[in-house]
Amino acid sequence: MVNSPKRLKIWLAGMLLAVPALAQQPAATTSRPELALIVERMQQAQAAAWPIVSYEVVREYRLFGEKSPAPTSDVVAEVDYLPPDSKSFVIQKRVGSSRGEDVVRRILQHESQMSTRGRSWSAAAIDAHNYSFSYMGETTLNGNPCYLLGLEPRHKEPELIRGRVWVDQQSYLVRHIEGQMAKNPSWWVKRVDVKLDFADVGGAWLQTNMEAVADVRFLGNQTLKAQTVDARVGDMVAQKNTPGTRRANRRAARRGVPATVLVPLPRRD
Repeated sequence: MVNSPKRLKIWLAGMLLAVPALAQQPAATTSRPELALIVERMQQAQAAAWPIVSYEVVREYRLFGEKSPAPTSDVVAEVDYLPPDSKSFVIQKRVGSSRGEDVVRRILQHESQMSTRGRSWSAAAIDAHNYSFSYMGETTLNGNPCYLLGLEPRHKEPELIRGRVWVDQQSYLVRHIEGQMAKNPSWWVKRVDVKLDFADVGGAWLQTNMEAVADVRFLGNQTLKAQTVDARVGDMVAQKNTPGTRRANRRAARRGVPATVLVPLPRRD
């Protein structure tokens, strides 16, 4: 029998859902549009919102075993993005089992590889190519009015989710996604439930929280939680990188992008 750490790495390595970071693009509306118009504006917001400045986020990853109230591993990682399509990471700290660090490294390596595909990569985009949508009504998420849409994947891929998406009524950007992975990453995994949160972080639309619960054969439920606990956006990030990157960020700043934003984020337990 394959040992349990190896099985756990298999499902977690394919778990990351590559929804790109987005720059905020507000678009007001005065009346409730039809489903087709909501989807069209959501796609336009995603296409127009690819980040144009560097950012650095610090994430905390916590891994929980079956019926375990305390994490078996706690890992802190720094992720750096350089426009247009470069992403790297550094593991800052690990407490507990080394399994957690191995899992996080695999996830961030996958995220970095996907980032190199830039705008042209659409396998995980929330659009009509990847999904059939259904209108489920209007709701409020953390005080923000949203359209609630059902998601039905058109392709059986692990990057896609069968579930629901919360679309901001003002910006048409995605605030929350939850459901099941359309395709499990391996035979060892019977089901993966995921939740993803997005918000404005210093002018960039970033993933701020993630939770994935996998039903793993012979192990039961295994849970991975990730939270962005700190972020920096703008020239300060670029200063520790190449001169060419700094020039690119100065040009972005001249176009009206804030030069530097430091954003401490509240902890979510």
